[in-house]
Amino acid sequence: MYRTHTCGALTDKNDGDEVILAGWVNRRRDHGGVIFIDLRDRYGVTQIVSDPVGHSDAHDVLNDVRAEFVLQITGLVRKRPEGNDNLNMSTGKVEVVVTEIKILNASKTPPFEIDQEKDVNEELRLTYRYLDLRKERLKNNIILRHKVVKYIRDYFEKENFVEVETPILIKGTPEGSREYLVPSRLYHGNFYVLPQSPQQLKQLLMVAGFDRYFQIARCFRDEDQRGDRQPEFTQLDIEMSFIDEDDIMSLNEKLMIELVEKFVPKKKMLSKTFPVLTYEEAMNVYGVDKPDIRYELPLSDVTDLVKDSEFGVLKDAVKSGGIVKALRVEGGAKFTRKEIDEFTEVAKIYGAKGLSYVIIDKEPKSSIVKFFKKEELDAIFERCGAKDGDAVFFAADKFKTACEALGHVRISVAQKMGLIDENAFAFLWVKDFPMFEYDEENKTLAAVHHPFTSPKNAEDFEKNPQDSVAKAYDLILNGNELGGGSIRIHDRQLQKKIFDILEIGDEDRERRFGHILRAFEYGAPPHGGIAFGIDRLIMIFADEPNIREVIAFPKDQKAKDLMLGAPSEMPTKQIEELGIKIIEVKKD
Repeated sequence: MYRTHTCGALTDKNDGDEVILAGWVNRRRDHGGVIFIDLRDRYGVTQIVSDPVGHSDAHDVLNDVRAEFVLQITGLVRKRPEGNDNLNMSTGKVEVVVTEIKILNASKTPPFEIDQEKDVNEELRLTYRYLDLRKERLKNNIILRHKVVKYIRDYFEKENFVEVETPILIKGTPEGSREYLVPSRLYHGNFYVLPQSPQQLKQLLMVAGFDRYFQIARCFRDEDQRGDRQPEFTQLDIEMSFIDEDDIMSLNEKLMIELVEKFVPKKKMLSKTFPVLTYEEAMNVYGVDKPDIRYELPLSDVTDLVKDSEFGVLKDAVKSGGIVKALRVEGGAKFTRKEIDEFTEVAKIYGAKGLSYVIIDKEPKSSIVKFFKKEELDAIFERCGAKDGDAVFFAADKFKTACEALGHVRISVAQKMGLIDENAFAFLWVKDFPMFEYDEENKTLAAVHHPFTSPKNAEDFEKNPQDSVAKAYDLILNGNELGGGSIRIHDRQLQKKIFDILEIGDEDRERRFGHILRAFEYGAPPHGGIAFGIDRLIMIFADEPNIREVIAFPKDQKAKDLMLGAPSEMPTKQIEELGIKIIEVKKD
């Protein structure tokens, strides 16, 4: 056998046992002829000791051994000398004295150190990902991911769900994100796509009678990359029949509480009863639809207080149908001009033309103060709760732009002032999103979530669809959207009305969604669901800065696999078999 024990298994109870270990050289130290090796495998590290006296043949072999060599060690377990215990290792009370050694495989010098956590260029790490995964942190992230996913599967098994695998090669039904196309060899000019999500498939499973479905699903989106996004990702997909919003929310609250208590018990949950905000409440109070509620800093609406002021920026915004939001920052009077400029740049990123402000240092100070009467400023400060030593920032624009701009300034202020409790978890639900939003590019209404989302009030929907509210809900954790879902449309006629509003014509409707409309003619039950990003959840649990750190083989920020060299060119013969012609596109 290659080993009798793993490198994390030995304790002082094994004192005197003969054992065989196998693993990688984590570290080698030569102390005046006596060689110490930390032997590592997935389970831990064991200290190996080789003395030239007594076992010179084995000792000679170790003279050629370096970091990351793969060794098989035979030896005797002994307790470490008094005072030499290493409490940072599970095996830290013992060591193994070598009697025999085999080099199972040598190793080149790795391109970066594996036994230590140091800053290493990510491109290098991803190119040698199989070495990167040997590091303790990455290894623990992957094991955490495995355990969380297993717990999720067991949880839904106990809740009487059935896990169903849905196809990876499906029909293209554009629902928002750009899809990956897969050409058909047998049917030239025809394509499969890789699923953005199993959305329509899980709804069809409800029509089929599988009233409680879940899946750990692979999803694909051809989008620009960022820290919490990958071209392929893993999703916890859930769908249920004969339920409403509260049923789904309570089921998933219970799951999240159990996951936190099991896997990140050191995190304090601010509440085990998740607050529920409407979309409008979240935007008005926090400026974003995925608010971080670990800190206060609420926004105030001061539109009515500034509409008659002499400050044209705010006054004109109100006249053109916009609003004015204010953010009071306690102690903000100490901000430097450079810091205020940084906040202004944040506001501009989210569409604001600028960021007005007033510093209260015994008296209001700012270039805009001269445009206000004293009673106007007093009214603004009273509504915001502002006092001496504070700062008040203003954003004026259309509702969404003003809220989002100041909402992200709020986040930047909290980070700058150290207001965020990194040891806390704050969950909440945001619901009642708008059904539609105006697509400036296509000059039409577009579904905020997807076209299968049910309106909250059918009567209002009929009268004024552009202002209708959806039965949609997102679960938020510390300012991150963990997942989102909705109660679906199960009535064919209502679904057709949605397509009409979205200006999806009969021919296009049949081509893209004919299958689900036909299914709705055969007794579709009321149903709804939700989907969670597994990668993002593990990222937060592991306190990692991006999801690449919790995925075994991720793509880089340009959607490239640096380890395998993908995407790559394919042989001409294979391209021709697919009936594809490559057209060179000139780059600017």
